[in-house]
Amino acid sequence: MNLKKFGRWIAKHSTSTLIIAIILLIPSFIGFINTKVNYDILTYLPKNLDTMKGQEILEKNFNNAATAMLIVENMQTKDVLKLKNEIEKVKGVEKVIWISDILDSSVPKEFLPKDIKDVFYRENSTLLFIQFNESASSLTTMKAIENIRMIAGKNCFLAGMAAIVKDTKDLADKETPIYVLLAVILTLLVLTLAMESYVTPIIFVLSIGFAVIYNFGTNIFLGQISYITKALAAVLQLGVTMDYSIFLLHRYEEEKKEFEDRSEAMAEAIASTFSAITGSSLTTIAGFVALTVMSLGIGKDMGIVMAKGVFIGVLTTVTVLPAMILTFDKQIHKYQHKVLLPEFNRTANLVTKYYKVFATIAILIFVPAFIGQASTNVYYNLDESLPKDLKSIIATNKLKNEYNMTTTHMILIKDKIPAYKVKNMIKEIEMVDGVERVIAYDKFVGNRIPEKFLPEDIRSFASKNGYKLIIVTSKYKAASPEENLQIDRINSIVKSYDKAGLVAGEGPLTKDLIELADKDFKKANWVSILAIFVIILAVFTSLSLPIILILCIELAIFINMAIPFFTGQTIPFIASIVIGCIQLGATVDYAILLSTRFREEIREGRDKFDAMRIAVQSSGRSILTSALSFFSATIGVGLISKMDMIQTLCKMLARGALISMVVIVFILPSILIICEGIISATSKNWNKKPSLKLTLAKESE
Repeated sequence: MNLKKFGRWIAKHSTSTLIIAIILLIPSFIGFINTKVNYDILTYLPKNLDTMKGQEILEKNFNNAATAMLIVENMQTKDVLKLKNEIEKVKGVEKVIWISDILDSSVPKEFLPKDIKDVFYRENSTLLFIQFNESASSLTTMKAIENIRMIAGKNCFLAGMAAIVKDTKDLADKETPIYVLLAVILTLLVLTLAMESYVTPIIFVLSIGFAVIYNFGTNIFLGQISYITKALAAVLQLGVTMDYSIFLLHRYEEEKKEFEDRSEAMAEAIASTFSAITGSSLTTIAGFVALTVMSLGIGKDMGIVMAKGVFIGVLTTVTVLPAMILTFDKQIHKYQHKVLLPEFNRTANLVTKYYKVFATIAILIFVPAFIGQASTNVYYNLDESLPKDLKSIIATNKLKNEYNMTTTHMILIKDKIPAYKVKNMIKEIEMVDGVERVIAYDKFVGNRIPEKFLPEDIRSFASKNGYKLIIVTSKYKAASPEENLQIDRINSIVKSYDKAGLVAGEGPLTKDLIELADKDFKKANWVSILAIFVIILAVFTSLSLPIILILCIELAIFINMAIPFFTGQTIPFIASIVIGCIQLGATVDYAILLSTRFREEIREGRDKFDAMRIAVQSSGRSILTSALSFFSATIGVGLISKMDMIQTLCKMLARGALISMVVIVFILPSILIICEGIISATSKNWNKKPSLKLTLAKESE
């Protein structure tokens, strides 16, 4: 493709380009509205896991994809029965299990068998088990939870994963528009400081707004996205693609000095900028694409959406933005002011004069930062990230405190296993540490309750399509070491009676999540490092420079990840996986920008100290603007979000941008000065300018 012809067409048809861009917003809005959002992280586990196979059987054979527990306080038996019947009529509810399904509800609870009474009663409350037709993240289940809460009233508390997912959705939907608005306001503020015009920041944000809407609209082809991706994609896209707009405007202002015709100047700017930002965007895209190698589906989800967003950002920068700049060119120059960001002259002198000091600081920081980031504590529970005053969290804590029921395991075994073996298995499970009770058909039939007295719907609830269902309630919290040991023990017992037996539910799913997350963290980070190494290798044709640049960014990442350890903070598991990839991909451009200018000055014949002084002076403001743009897009979310998972991610991303900037401006120059001889020996044409013939060939492309 001839980039100049393309740029000339965009410049000559700026009005048509804007009209087409606006028209494309319509299908994008439709796609955005119709893209499903998944609020249950556990559904992103690989389908080949035993726990996920168990979930599928529960959903298909027992119509029991999700379960909730309803605590009813200070209500008479007849009113509980009435409430039970009303809830069973709610669309999306498969079944409501209470004492009336097993025994005559008129029997005083004092005369009930202890095993049964302990399941359903406490001093002033009773417990109902609600099973839903569809998964916890389905819209039908969420609507059912909303209706149940309306029917149940204030003296009832709905607990369990399904209720938590519903509250997560409500909170995320409420906060996400605020995230975007705050990111836009703070970014406009930073750009106003960095740009010479009051109009330019508005044009930049509007242009990226087009890209964000296009990105969200095309998500419909993915089927669904996670709520984390939905909450973060817009602010991240704003933060990581703002540089491209700045590149284009600066190049356009340069070209206007060479061309009297604004359209020709813009055509030249588009052609030059397209090549520059394509190379720049590759490292960012590589960081996001690295997330797609994760076994956990949420990595693929976020990686694809964000890589696509960066690509679309590049396209809008060379199409929509030029059209806007040409349309509002007069206004841009009419409302100008002085750039308020500082010069980097003193900084340049400082880092070159005391380069040995900064190199020593880097070495001293590296070891504790590496140890700290490896020792940071993480959590895996969805409820840990939510405010404690949410209805589902209050109810879940009440369930834990009053019924000693924190998590529920679903055991599936073949129905051919003899009843006596099932009873023996149940006895063994009841002996496992932390097991509160076991609810099973085979446990209650026989001596306690004759089988013929049990209703058919209870039999079908416990045994269906070749499987028997056993419910185990645990005192332990999902993701806790005690819970994971308990699940291992239960799994071992179940397999000893039925090799094909499966243990599913929130606890086992979370245990699998923990085991996968550790592998995914290592895999995604190594892939991102390798991909960016290859890109830098191609850009600089150097063996040593990619290692130096990546080590500097990794130092920044280690510092960022180590801060929670030294401050005693526990971070969400997803942060430990994605922060490294995103920070590496988004901020390695700072290192490339500085190194490129350093090489240019070396090729001009300057010594390494003068070359570095000029490199820091000339690129410092660009690095500061880029880092502050990323910081401003994410810090607002980190400060106002009530969801700890989103809050922590954005705080760490914002902090990471600033740390990377400091490392590149102060640490990297010292390393490049010390290693300049090694870089020269291991790089192609490090000290030599490209030949005139090669330069002309590139310019003619």
